[in-house]
Amino acid sequence: MSIDVDIRATVAERGRRFELAMRFACEAPVVALYGPSGAGKSLTLQAMAGLLRPSAGHVRIGGRTLFDARRGIDVGAAQRGMGCVFQHYALFPHLSVRENIAFGLSSWRRGLHPLDAARVQDLLDAFGLAGLAQARPAGLSGGQQQRVALARALACSPQALLLDEPFAALDPPLRRSLRRELAQVRARWNLPMLLITHDVDDVLELADRAFVVEQGQVVREVDVGSGEARPRARRTLEPDAAEPCAHAQRVRALLWEADVLG
Repeated sequence: MSIDVDIRATVAERGRRFELAMRFACEAPVVALYGPSGAGKSLTLQAMAGLLRPSAGHVRIGGRTLFDARRGIDVGAAQRGMGCVFQHYALFPHLSVRENIAFGLSSWRRGLHPLDAARVQDLLDAFGLAGLAQARPAGLSGGQQQRVALARALACSPQALLLDEPFAALDPPLRRSLRRELAQVRARWNLPMLLITHDVDDVLELADRAFVVEQGQVVREVDVGSGEARPRARRTLEPDAAEPCAHAQRVRALLWEADVLG
């Protein structure tokens, strides 16, 4: 997926003013925006999805211009072809699993077209949700809710998937399992993905390229790539991770020296 994002925006909320100045470009199949909460990652995803209008710059995905302030281009969210999965899934509590998956399809309110109904059923089967088709979101586990959100994002045959902290609400064992499922989704549907996360393991297991975000800006680009590159990528993404070990080694050396000399 070719991504070219260069946007600026000012967001003011509850007395807080945040300046977003995001600039990154690459052609990797799976891209991660990695950084702490409040760094501007989700705002960037919203701008890419058409849910936030930047004050300047452009958004180009797959060679298609979705936003260009100078040229007056601002493609509506529904026309951008982005499948979005948000941190808390944004499922409709009053709708069944089947209805949630079908919600974005144009024929949903009038009754599904047979082709759309077949696609929804295929997604229910693919995500192991067929037995829960009539259930409401409140009766589902966190992992099941995420599968519904992914199926809904895929129902409209998107050009790309945008995922905002998709594992943040899950416990670590389930997170590991769903990372594998998401990798399988990516392989089966052959969809480019942009993943937002503050968990380095999400990056290492799913991404080909990562951009480290701090205070509204990209400060570092990391090639995750092959398995051989991942240990180096972890050190780059978490530069302080090795420090406790180095510190412990220095302390042990000092204690050993004190013991020998004392």
